[in-house]
Amino acid sequence: MTAILKRELLTYFHSPIGYVFAAVSVLTSGFFFLMFCLGYGSADISSVFAMMFFVLMVFVPLLTMRLFSEEQKLGTDRLLLTSPVNLGGLVLGKFFAALIVFALSTLVLPFYGVMLSIFTEVNWASVWGNYVGLLLLGAVYIAIGMLVSSLTENQMIAAVGGFFLNLVTFILTPLSDAVSDSSLPLGFLANALKYLSVYDRFTEFTLGIFDFANILFFISFAAVFLFLTVRSVDGRRW
Repeated sequence: MTAILKRELLTYFHSPIGYVFAAVSVLTSGFFFLMFCLGYGSADISSVFAMMFFVLMVFVPLLTMRLFSEEQKLGTDRLLLTSPVNLGGLVLGKFFAALIVFALSTLVLPFYGVMLSIFTEVNWASVWGNYVGLLLLGAVYIAIGMLVSSLTENQMIAAVGGFFLNLVTFILTPLSDAVSDSSLPLGFLANALKYLSVYDRFTEFTLGIFDFANILFFISFAAVFLFLTVRSVDGRRW
């Protein structure tokens, strides 16, 4: 896994993808910080994290679109699949490489708290709680994107497919509201959709609710998609 991790990190830093994602993350978060915090004179940066949900939903597929699709297109996946490499280690190596790039690209967000602390008192528990929620959200989106990337050799399809599945994780919330407002007795379905809503879970972090059940949910959600990715890659081995 370590070799795969180092290889993927080098690829990110020797290609424009990592830098493009970092630039998007810094510029958009800076805009939201300017608008919600400096614009209103507020020390609460929860709104910045909340808006980053939509930015990451769109742009995290940029990090994952090439992870497996490029290997398939270039034929280098055959070397990996025919070597005595553990598929779990292969998938986790790529996953953690993308997660590290994601974490570095979003590390600017806690520094906004440092900037605010110069002028006013900052609730650091809320800042770091929000950032942990953002990392968990990134882990979920990366795992989703990896699964899609493992299913195609076209990077554009992998990016669009990853965005589509990310969008599904968001629309579970309005879909749950629509079902609950229906005249039909669909309470169980509405509760199930709300339980699976990534947006609702992330919003609780931005509201300062640091619930262990939400942490477990994000970790489990990512683990399911990583498992499916392993199964997808394993299917190509044979």
